[in-house]
Amino acid sequence: MNDEIQNPSEGAPAPEELPHHDLMDLFQELSWHEMVRKVWHGLRAPKDSGEYKFAKLQILRLWAPFSAIAVPLLAVIALLVFSALSPERTRTYDVTILEPENLQEKLDEILKVEEPLEPPEPTDVSEMPDDAPLQDSPAPPSREEPFSPQPADFDSVAQVKSPVVMKGIYASRNPGARGSALAGYGGGHGKAAEETVYLALRWLKKYQEANGSWVTGSGGGEASQGGAAPAMTGLALLTYLAHGETPASEEFGPTIERAIKWLIANQRPDGRFNGSDGHEYSLPIAAYALCEAYALTKIPMLKDAATKAIEIIIKGQNPGLLWNYNCKTAGDRNDISYSGWCMQALKAASMAGLENPGLKECCAKAIEGCKLSYRAGGTGGGFTYARVGKSAGAASPTLTGVGVLCMQLLGAGRSAEARGGLAYLDANASCNWETPWTANPIYAWYYVTQAKFHAGGGSWKAWNNQFAPALTKSIIVIPKAIQDPKGKWVDIGYWKPAAPGGKDGKGGEHCKSYVYNTTLCALMLQVYYRYLPTYKPPEELPAETAAFQDKDKDIEIEIK
Repeated sequence: MNDEIQNPSEGAPAPEELPHHDLMDLFQELSWHEMVRKVWHGLRAPKDSGEYKFAKLQILRLWAPFSAIAVPLLAVIALLVFSALSPERTRTYDVTILEPENLQEKLDEILKVEEPLEPPEPTDVSEMPDDAPLQDSPAPPSREEPFSPQPADFDSVAQVKSPVVMKGIYASRNPGARGSALAGYGGGHGKAAEETVYLALRWLKKYQEANGSWVTGSGGGEASQGGAAPAMTGLALLTYLAHGETPASEEFGPTIERAIKWLIANQRPDGRFNGSDGHEYSLPIAAYALCEAYALTKIPMLKDAATKAIEIIIKGQNPGLLWNYNCKTAGDRNDISYSGWCMQALKAASMAGLENPGLKECCAKAIEGCKLSYRAGGTGGGFTYARVGKSAGAASPTLTGVGVLCMQLLGAGRSAEARGGLAYLDANASCNWETPWTANPIYAWYYVTQAKFHAGGGSWKAWNNQFAPALTKSIIVIPKAIQDPKGKWVDIGYWKPAAPGGKDGKGGEHCKSYVYNTTLCALMLQVYYRYLPTYKPPEELPAETAAFQDKDKDIEIEIK
């Protein structure tokens, strides 16, 4: 990504003919005849195939309503049969008729209380031992307590209507918790940031391609019109998922469903994707999106697709413990820009509960690979762009944020290397839209923003006061361009490049892409709730967010 997301060369082999994907059957309406035929065919297929899993899923779906009707019906029939076969019995009852005066005497006896009830003696809590259990005595609710944990300022933008409740590291993406996180971590910028995010989400919705994808040229701009579809689609999908949106969401659900369908339909049998860029950044970005989509929806077909893509990343790790372009293991070139997307995908796979062999070991090796790419010196130290074996150049200002964030996500945020990288960013990084700090500024800011958020403290507060106003003021707004679910015409917005990026400031196709810039800027403004901050244990999080925290697992999904 630091070089460029390139389109395939003219000499590249043509993509394989896309086979029929049974994964898409989840989103299709089948006739009863087609359903029976597919289930019968699937039960005869190998157990690890998509056809068998589809057939098993449909049988489980149909069994529930059938059993809900058949079992009670059979129980009623059985009771009727037993009742008909039982011999009739004559029962005799003794009836005593009471005179009115006697009836009153009987009632008095029943209602008579021999001993009055005394209230219990009050307990002196000060004389109780510290470990004594307290009796349940709930206090009456106070009318002064707020009805909802979500601050009123953000009620107008909490429009997600999804049956999924996110827990663990994704907890803040829930609508109420999202408002609390915006208020808690936004430092006064939360409301403007969320309004700007909605502009971007609606712009992406309007300029989604008819087939469900996004390409570098979607929505206009100077980028080529048809490049890097899996990468751009993955970035757009990540932007919706970061906001807690799923295929069940009212406003953006159909947009997300089409994007998921496109990614799955364009994944080849080997796990790679049709239409990838020349360096194949598309692979880890699409894998990242599929892992998050599975974590937030638990659709089995997404798990299969994500598992295949993650398998390539695990097997593509270099002897130098990071990754090279195209996940090729030939040689020992370790590109930290490309590796950054691989490591984010691995973290998402872990949070989603994927069961790829070697996943944990791969993450542990990646931490060591980042350490090998760290160069001390100056104020703190930084991470180098490319390393061959142990030989590497100077630290890169643009890519130091990549190394710091990935070490934080993989559990090494308190290492000397991560802390040194943060010190370097504190001393050098700045966010000024008119005069950017480095080449590929939006790409650099995407990582710096997350790294500083996870670090917290004064470093985060100072950066938040820079990047949030810069992004909210620089978005280009198109008024009344799309209708919301209620039929009201609303504004949309996008970002142009902050400045020419890439090598020597010339930039690549991705730097010119409105989709690329808009997704990264929106993801930055979603940092307040995208993940829980790594520097805070659950007991220090806001109550609304901590309530969703699962101390035993990274992520748990509940379907209401």
